[in-house]
Amino acid sequence: MPILGLAPELYPKHPAHFDIERVIRPNILSLHPYRCARDDYSEGILLDANENALGHSIPPASSSTLEPELQPTLGLDLHRYPSPTHDPIKKRLAEMRGLPGPEYVFLGVGSDEVIDLLIRVCVAPGKEKILITPPTYGMYSVCAQVNDVGAVKVPLEISGDAGEGGDRGRFSLKVDEIKKAVSADPSIKLIFLCSPGNPTGTLIPLSSIRSLLEYEDFKGIVIVDEAYIDFADEKASAVSLLKEYANLCVTQTLSKSFGLAAIRLGIAFAHPALVQILMNTKAPYNISTPTAALALSALSPSAVDLMKEKVATLVKSRGDLIRGLQELQPLGLGSVIGGNDANFVMVPVLEKNGSGEPDNVRAHKIYKTLAESEGVVVRYRGGELGCAGCLRITIGSEEENKTVLQKLGELLKKL
Repeated sequence: MPILGLAPELYPKHPAHFDIERVIRPNILSLHPYRCARDDYSEGILLDANENALGHSIPPASSSTLEPELQPTLGLDLHRYPSPTHDPIKKRLAEMRGLPGPEYVFLGVGSDEVIDLLIRVCVAPGKEKILITPPTYGMYSVCAQVNDVGAVKVPLEISGDAGEGGDRGRFSLKVDEIKKAVSADPSIKLIFLCSPGNPTGTLIPLSSIRSLLEYEDFKGIVIVDEAYIDFADEKASAVSLLKEYANLCVTQTLSKSFGLAAIRLGIAFAHPALVQILMNTKAPYNISTPTAALALSALSPSAVDLMKEKVATLVKSRGDLIRGLQELQPLGLGSVIGGNDANFVMVPVLEKNGSGEPDNVRAHKIYKTLAESEGVVVRYRGGELGCAGCLRITIGSEEENKTVLQKLGELLKKL
């Protein structure tokens, strides 16, 4: 069955073993998407959508009753539904990531909506599965459970140090094990990879991703979650593979490097066929007008330049924080683990007796005391596979990094 809204010349042709119509659920392929007059007409006297023609009732900016955070939104047409497509945002994103055009871009309410939607359109509830590589982002499993689909786990390599032995270093991808899993179970429709990983901070080499994309026994889609990609090498993004492989989807977000977590804008870069399927299935008007306006401003050339400056500052601060954590090792702190390719680091708290073994109990006590008594909130990750005793620490401002090092050092002496 043809994909509604997709021109025949845009049907995927590479790789040869991939047929998108066999990946998408039949009921989604046959879905007639919700359409409105605004899909075709967006100017003139707009009497099509039952909006309030008199506008919103938020007081003027001069009013003392107005919340300060609302002021930047008052110049927008808040009484109108937002654009169904937001092509100007998609165009800027495509240009920034080196893609042919907006037809390669889908926008969601954060990456989480994109993840959930991909599962809903591809994986049949109660019958089919996704594959994940723990330790990894927890929403893959949550979305799988909500949608009643199975989650096959192929853990990352948890021995060795980051970078040791190339692809076989700590938290590296077990490509051969993934291939075995998908060959043994054809009900696996999606492979979720996180690069750089969360909580591992480790980048997945493009050679490993390419190997999975070319594996003929896997007929599904490889999804690479790149929420933290701007903190890694600029040539490391799997977006560079999209023109070659229609069985690839790369998700990104404006929450991390762009510093816009509050506006909840997630992105899927994919072949136009998959983007059309997502457009056919998404809720109408899913991206709000305030979110769109802020995103468009953040994607202007001057704003992107400023983002890159801030990322460079955070990458330098990451190195400074790692060196500061190394100085705390005599107090029972281990070496930072993972690839350190994101805006956080992960470090194990060790037993105080000098055994060198990670200590979940001590780590959790330090985590709780930091938050409840010292006003410093980090993330306890000791329950994740391969992360025993670990605390994940986001790179803060220079002053925040100094404070966390000071407070952590004091608690390591006490607890």
